Amino acid sequence: MKEFDFSVFRNVTITGTDMNSLSTEESSVLYRQAEYCQAMTEADIGKLREIVSEDMTFTHMSGLKQTREEYFADIDDGNLDYHTIGIENPAIEVNGKRASISFTSVLNANAYGVCGTFRITGTHHYILRDGTWIAVNGIQ
Repeated sequence: MKEFDFSVFRNVTITGTDMNSLSTEESSVLYRQAEYCQAMTEADIGKLREIVSEDMTFTHMSGLKQTREEYFADIDDGNLDYHTIGIENPAIEVNGKRASISFTSVLNANAYGVCGTFRITGTHHYILRDGTWIAVNGIQ
């Protein structure tokens, strides 16, 4: 069984799950989600491009919809400044080359000039492409 070192994520916390009860596949999806969140906090656009599919779109709490590149531009220029991200109560489902992770995201951020901690519950979807989990809009 492959071991995943979640301690490498300085700005990401995972709570509400027994990490030892996860399968290797579930751990790999959770690890990828943590990589995604860490890249958001570091404004690492290169890493985000590796993780997020080119056709991904984002919908904010306000209802604003953005393409991947519009979203990344807002992270890059500091309009979206993520400090820490909590992954709370993750529920992971893996079905072959498709996976989903539902959780509450606890964002400590400055989002378009509004600072605070934001709690957002949702589901992220992934597909396995060349052995790597890639974030997609939905199960494709």
